Formats: sequence, C-alpha cells, structure tokens
Amino acid sequence: MALLETRGLTASYGDFQALFGVDITVGAGETIAIIGANGAGKTTLMRSIAGVLSNQAASILYRDEPIGALQAPDIVARGIAMVPEGRKLFPSLTVEENLLVGRYGRRTDGPWHLDSVYGLFPVLKERRNTPSTALSGGQQQMVAIGRALMSNPELLLCDEISLGLAPVIVRDIYAAFPRIRETGASIVIVEQDIAQALKVADRVYCMMEGRVTLSGRSADLTRDAIHTAYFGADPGAEHHELA
Repeated sequence: MALLETRGLTASYGDFQALFGVDITVGAGETIAIIGANGAGKTTLMRSIAGVLSNQAASILYRDEPIGALQAPDIVARGIAMVPEGRKLFPSLTVEENLLVGRYGRRTDGPWHLDSVYGLFPVLKERRNTPSTALSGGQQQMVAIGRALMSNPELLLCDEISLGLAPVIVRDIYAAFPRIRETGASIVIVEQDIAQALKVADRVYCMMEGRVTLSGRSADLTRDAIHTAYFGADPGAEHHELA
C-alpha cells in the first residue's frame, strides 16, 4: 500500500486551472523528486497535499484514507509536514521559537525534538536565540526544515529548498536527508536542479503545464527523456513511463 497517492488530482486558482489529473504515489521510506520548470504546477501539487488548497476528498489518499478535503492543521496531525517555498519563517521569533512552533498539533514522542534538530544542524544551536531575520538564507532554510521535523512527520514535503542558495549551501542541506530517511520518513522534494534531484530521489516525476510528463526510477531516466518531459520538445509524447 502506498503511503500517499494522488488520483486524478486537479487544482485551480479561481478560473485558472493549475493541475490536470495528476497521479503520483509515494511509498513508505521513499524519496520522490518532483521536477519541472517554473509554472509547471509543482508548488500547487505540494500545497494541495498539505491542505493549503482544498480538493475532492478522494483525490488524495494517505494510508488509503481520503484526505483531499482536509485543512492544513488536520493534515499535519496525520503526519504530513511541509517546508514551504520561501521558508516562511516568523520574523518576530528567534530560531528556537520558530522551531518550537512546529511541534504544535502533532505528536512529540517521535525522533525529532530540539536536541535532534540541533544535532542535524549544529549552527542552529549556536544561533538559537538569534532572530530568524538575522540568519543567512541557508540557515533560514535549515530552520524551516527543522520546524517541519519538529512535528515528527511520516511524510516531509520540501518545496524548492535550494532556491536562491549557493551550491555549497545546497550540498550541506541535502546532506541532512539521509539522516531524515533513517527515521523511516518518506520525502517529496520539489526541485529545479535536475542533477540534485536525481542524486537523492528513488523515483522522479517531471511536470509541465500542470501534468505529469515523465515518471520513473532515477537510475532509469535518460537525459533525452528528461529534456523532452521538461521542455516539451516532443509534443506527441504526453507521458513517458519508465519502470
């Protein structure tokens, strides 16, 4: 049984339809990457799963239960947490206060708490009393990931975590994912850096204009197939499935 599954998921912003029948699955302990250019629908997909956008109940299943119509607090309570694009930290709070916000509404007896988050990102312990606005972009991203982990999620959604960061900082952040996976959590990463996505993901979905155009195991995807799915170079091929 899949941990998470979307079935014909659609989403709209007013009269603008952003997703068209999106089907993805995430297995227990699996890392999935969602790639695609700007405007492909990646963030809308994450917002839909996280309960920020309301959908038909049966369009999103979590542990085989329909959750598509639930609100964000109910989604967190079930074990799904999101690291949003742009981090969305509380500017009036310190590093530690931002982290503590993440534990509300979810169980606190899992592997993640202040000490374990500080163990994952030691620089945050050094700056625990620092206002979040005084941090570098990379440090702010660490706080955003730590805040999501504080809810002890079974599924962690990470939306564009490398956006605007230097490559060396991106490598440091991605180095934390093996330790997160060791806790048994599944991870969905939205990423424009294709090479980075292929390194960390078991499977990849490519999106273009609100549709899945490619899916398969990372090791099986060729550069030509990714290029076609990413840029639409072959308009006659709507969906390539690689086993």
